[in-house]
Amino acid sequence: MANPTEATVENPLALQEQVCFALAVASRSVIALYRPVLEPLGLTHPQYLVMLALWEHEPVSVRDLSHLLQLDPGTLSPLLKRLESAGLIRRERNPRDERALAVELTREGRALRRKALKVPPAIVERLGMDIDELKALQRRLTRVIEAATQPPA
Repeated sequence: MANPTEATVENPLALQEQVCFALAVASRSVIALYRPVLEPLGLTHPQYLVMLALWEHEPVSVRDLSHLLQLDPGTLSPLLKRLESAGLIRRERNPRDERALAVELTREGRALRRKALKVPPAIVERLGMDIDELKALQRRLTRVIEAATQPPA
């Protein structure tokens, strides 16, 4: 039988050699780690990402929030509705531009930030990886995202 390493070099379609497979499994696995950590906050992972953006940038237009999160407005809208129903955000028309919808945190949404400060260290602990290694990984993944979103040359 051939050495598995040799077989993958000869097979460009080997599953374990695919970047897309590694990214997909890593993404699902890491997001699954967040579930029990976010549950006490009453947030799903996508809602947590919205809150992170708002804690950093609020008030922000829905269009700008969509751009920050790299989500289309159709995906973002139901997340915002659920966060608004939970009393964490408020969506209001911009008085200077009635077409623009502004998103801002409620008092409860701002208060939730204190509890959310426990999330990053909990995830780092669950991963059991060095913080410098995780920062390097984040920088590399950002490079992958930039490369993947560039228009074809």
